[in-house]
Amino acid sequence: MTATETRPKPDGVRLAITQKRFEGVTRKMANTLLRTARSGVINTARDFSCALVTADCELLTAADSYPIHVIGGADLMARAMLDMHPDPKPGDAFLHNSPYHGNSHAADHTILVPVFDDDGRHRFTVLAKAHQADCGNSLPTTYMGNARDVYEEGALIFPAVKVQTGYKDIQDIINICMMRIRVPNQWRGDYLATVGAARIGEQEIVRMGRELGWDALTRHAEDWFDLCEQQMIACIRGIKAGRARATSMHDPLPRTPPEGIPATADVTVDPEAALITVDMTDNIDSLPVGVNLSHACARTAALVGVFNSLPTPMQPNAGSLRRIVVHLREGCVVGIPRHPTSTSVATTNLGDRVTNAVQCALAAIDPTIGMAEGGAAIPPAAGVISGVDPRNGHAFVNEVILAAAGGAGTPTQDGWLSLFSMGNAGMPFYDSVEVDEMLHPMMIGTRRLVADSEGAGMHRGAPGILTEYRPVDCDFELGYCSDGTVNAAKGTRGGLDAQPARQWLAADDGTITPLGTSEQVLVRRDQTVVSYSTAGGGYGDPATRDPERIAKDVREKWITRERARDVYKAVIAPDGSVDTAATAALRAAL
Repeated sequence: MTATETRPKPDGVRLAITQKRFEGVTRKMANTLLRTARSGVINTARDFSCALVTADCELLTAADSYPIHVIGGADLMARAMLDMHPDPKPGDAFLHNSPYHGNSHAADHTILVPVFDDDGRHRFTVLAKAHQADCGNSLPTTYMGNARDVYEEGALIFPAVKVQTGYKDIQDIINICMMRIRVPNQWRGDYLATVGAARIGEQEIVRMGRELGWDALTRHAEDWFDLCEQQMIACIRGIKAGRARATSMHDPLPRTPPEGIPATADVTVDPEAALITVDMTDNIDSLPVGVNLSHACARTAALVGVFNSLPTPMQPNAGSLRRIVVHLREGCVVGIPRHPTSTSVATTNLGDRVTNAVQCALAAIDPTIGMAEGGAAIPPAAGVISGVDPRNGHAFVNEVILAAAGGAGTPTQDGWLSLFSMGNAGMPFYDSVEVDEMLHPMMIGTRRLVADSEGAGMHRGAPGILTEYRPVDCDFELGYCSDGTVNAAKGTRGGLDAQPARQWLAADDGTITPLGTSEQVLVRRDQTVVSYSTAGGGYGDPATRDPERIAKDVREKWITRERARDVYKAVIAPDGSVDTAATAALRAAL
């Protein structure tokens, strides 16, 4: 008999209610972080995640979190904590940001707190992860796309270092961060917010354990994993069998192949075995740049591509993950990095390319699933600005998230307008123009959709966004890593490619300074940053798109009448309605 067969069948109502309570724990943690952190990238853009794992380091829930942060990394971080500290005690907390020990990248400071029952037995681990405005890099940015290695990157690396014992800070660790991070008081506030979120999670789980019984919580996790695995089995068995290989190309950087950095996924769907396998081993070795993937991000990026593509939404946890096998290779650019390989930009750029490759491979296997390529990150509109605020003389460092990538077209719907990146799944909040101008010495002149920039298709990709901003009464630095300037998002199954990203500095005297893919630049007070973010690729032949939807796109200025006629083969009358006869004739001529 299997373990599932020997256990009594769980009560469905109790199972659902208990799981919702666990999800409520992560939401309380998230609310704590959102409302108490000091960095704008956390308290405005919501660049953080919270998760719960079992004592066996299996992901139980990461409700309302970024997939790239936790789906394929929360278990790795929890295991690293126990490997390095095999005898944790109540009141312990660990600061973890090492990409070589299960974390995403060095900018994501994670607090792990082991949760114990009243007998001192370790039962769960809570994780609160927050992207830092500054993490001690050699330059004032958390995205060092051109870094040769972790030494040039310069980030402080904490491999599950104990930062609290007996619920009190270990001041030595705090002092190191306060001396190396450019905005120490801002970091200190973010640290307290993250610890507070983790402790809220600990308290809530202890309350549940005392109320429902600790063994009952353990059984719940086992039953929930089994249920989610069975749901995943049923889902995969409804997908066509097949194997496909796809490559998504990241833009070239210094010391990379001139055509760019390929991310190739070999995907197999086996409905009979109810397994989806993603093989990423046939990729090039790690490169002397900062976009190499960490173990957690390589694994998660492949998983995100699968979950994005399923015909039915599935819960990402240890149960559903049993039906997805990801093969990675050590020393590979999209695999498992060896120290001192830099993974500074692991959560977005090349990770999104892995996700795109998986989605496109699945679309090639079964036309009812998969996606086109989503737009790429991280344009200057989502860059890190730093300098000294002339209004108060204080140093500032923060990522402003004004705009980023457009989502990919799918078999059933258009691309997500505010996706930001594939791995973040639309979870970041785009900054308020007024709030950013209040918090930083900057003026935002433009933020608007770019008509005709989308990857056309039966279901189109989301359009790109034009953003223009400039310093006010000062100069500041800008750091970014804008993939998609050379290799735009590709369409699939007849869908068209999207418009690429592009960016430059426009001076008041008319001088234009082109900006490259990945840079750290000084923006003078007489210059404006001009940033076109990437659009998403289209899915399916544009000439099969519903004419009424095309007319709506024209009325809402997503596309022009000329593009409707020339690309979508639809004629839109001056009043914004479909000219049915002319459209039918135009499409019949094809």
